[in-house]
Amino acid sequence: MDITLEKIDTVVARTNVSYEEAKKALEENDGDVIEAIISIEKSRTTWSDNISEKGEEMINKVKEILRKGNVTKVTVKKDGDVIMNLPVTAAAIGSIMAAPVALLGLGSAILTNCTIEILKEDGEIININNLITKKEE
Repeated sequence: MDITLEKIDTVVARTNVSYEEAKKALEENDGDVIEAIISIEKSRTTWSDNISEKGEEMINKVKEILRKGNVTKVTVKKDGDVIMNLPVTAAAIGSIMAAPVALLGLGSAILTNCTIEILKEDGEIININNLITKKEE
C-alpha cells in the first residue's frame, strides 16, 4: 500500500477533510484514492440532514408529551438563560402550522447546545434533550 502526500492532497482537495482523515481513508482502502473519496462521502451527514433528524426527533418527543396532556409551557434555554418561553397552545399551533421551520428551530437548538424543557401542570420539568440523548445511547 503506497500512500503518498500527493494522494492525501487529492483526497483533501476533493472532500475538504483533514489530512489525518484523508490518510485514514486511504489506509482503510489500501491506498485507492477513488475508494477513499467514496468512503468519506458515504460516511458524511450534512449539517442540514443532522438538523432535520434531530429536529424531527425533538418535535416527535414534544408532540408525544403534549398528547399525554398536563403541559403548560415549552421553554428553550441557552447556558441557563431563557431564550424562548412558549405557552403550550402557541407551541402546538406553531409546530403544526410551520413544521419545517419548527424542525430547523429545534434541530438548531440541539446543535447549539440549547436546552428544551416542558413544564407540566404538576410542576414536573421534562428535559427533551435528555430524552433524545438516552435514546441514542
